[in-house]
Amino acid sequence: MSDESTDIGSWFPVPAEHELPEDTQKMFAKVRDNLGFVPNVFRSYSYRPDRLRTWFAHFKSLHVPTDNLSTADREMIAVVVSMANGCLYCLVAHGAALREALGDPVLGDRITLDWRRAGLDARRSAVCRYAEKLTRSPVEMTEDDLESLRRVGMTDEECWDVAEVAAMYNFTNRMAMATNMLPNEEYHALARS
Repeated sequence: MSDESTDIGSWFPVPAEHELPEDTQKMFAKVRDNLGFVPNVFRSYSYRPDRLRTWFAHFKSLHVPTDNLSTADREMIAVVVSMANGCLYCLVAHGAALREALGDPVLGDRITLDWRRAGLDARRSAVCRYAEKLTRSPVEMTEDDLESLRRVGMTDEECWDVAEVAAMYNFTNRMAMATNMLPNEEYHALARS
């Protein structure tokens, strides 16, 4: 399916790519070269190009892996938050990214749909539990929630990253749902074999 015919679903105006600022067009070209398509999150957010740039810079900074928080772990947080929020776009898009990062499509789908029954180790279970609690009942967070991450070997910087990645996906989920963003069809087939 070509980018131009993809159903974005946005309730807000989505500018044509050639109408966007030059740096945004270059961003689209780069992501198209990497993925083969432009994710609808970029297209939807291009309604406000300055905000797209800021959001994407933040997104990239939060996805730099560390010793105890890999790329797969960060995508795992994305799907746990997205399942708790019921965000279709992020479940599909980050479910695909998780399958790819793990190199295991079955485990990726199991985590996306029900992390509790995915057979995760203690560290990943602690990360999922923390991200889900921060999403569903943030007012109930206590220092013991932070300690649960430290107990499985995470540094304070990595604990901060878990919290910040979860918080960023809560924002992104809400924007996806506020705009009616639909996942690109291409995501459904990615990293399946």
